[in-house]
Amino acid sequence: AGSTRTPGQILAHIGDLLEWGLAKVEGRKDWRDSTSLPWEQGIARFFAAIEVLDQRIAAHGLGAVSAEKLFQGPIADALAHTGQIALLRRMAGIPVRPENYLAAEIAACRVGPEQAPARLEFD
Repeated sequence: AGSTRTPGQILAHIGDLLEWGLAKVEGRKDWRDSTSLPWEQGIARFFAAIEVLDQRIAAHGLGAVSAEKLFQGPIADALAHTGQIALLRRMAGIPVRPENYLAAEIAACRVGPEQAPARLEFD
């Protein structure tokens, strides 16, 4: 639809949300609406933003925001938009393969693109 965000616009918004999360942790009120980047650059921005947020929290704690508010605001919003991208992929005929997040290998501070292989429920 004409009013639907493109995947690139959604990814740009997710980057904005993660940067807003960092601002909240640091006690700042910054917000910006970024324009979409070429897909690979948007992905790089996503990983850079989540890495900076992760490193800040690991080094200095949550600072000016509670864990509940950080999750309730920017993190939950980013997860909702990740679902939108997954829905758009399914509509385009290229669905994301399901992953069993309960069985996923989670490692603290591993927030970059180099992740453990997906753990699938019935493979």
